[in-house]
Amino acid sequence: MSYLGVGVSPGNVPVYHGTVLKVVDRRIRLVELILRCVICGLGVLAAVLVGTDSQVKEILSIRKTARFTDMKALVFLVIANGIAATYSLLQGVRCVLGMVKGSLLFNKPLAWAIFSGDQLMAYLTVAAVAAAAQSAAFAKMGQPELQWMKLCDMYGKFCNQVGEGIASAVLVSLSMVVLSCMSAFSLFRLYGGSKSRNGGRW
Repeated sequence: MSYLGVGVSPGNVPVYHGTVLKVVDRRIRLVELILRCVICGLGVLAAVLVGTDSQVKEILSIRKTARFTDMKALVFLVIANGIAATYSLLQGVRCVLGMVKGSLLFNKPLAWAIFSGDQLMAYLTVAAVAAAAQSAAFAKMGQPELQWMKLCDMYGKFCNQVGEGIASAVLVSLSMVVLSCMSAFSLFRLYGGSKSRNGGRW
């Protein structure tokens, strides 16, 4: 059985229904590849900036070192960005292979796996940024009601580098959200194509 000259096999549906959609699909794949490269690079940058950050301060002849491990939210941020970077690297390789092969069919189970993975990474990175941003706000402004001091007044260099890491992580989370929307579009348009074929039979 064929549809507009494209073969259909069980579990697969054609993505291309014409020259226009073929061009659109190639552009979507290119944007996806760029975003995954951005996420991989910025994810590594965020993890390195936060994970390697430390500052030693001497208080009353006592040396105290500020590290990211002192704040659980920063540990979560480093782990989340490391996972997101690794995941994006693997998906980026898949994108490159798909573009090189120029495959016309897209498998529904694979589409569901990509959609689920992107959704999970989006939630993970957004949650990590939210937790780190809240902790950073407490460190920057303190909490007078609870007698929490402004730690950034003592560890300025440490806070500045953490801020750069959080800024990179914000870009990672935003890019991941955009990617999750793109993977949702790529998934559900397969079902839209199936419905249009079923409707054409009647």
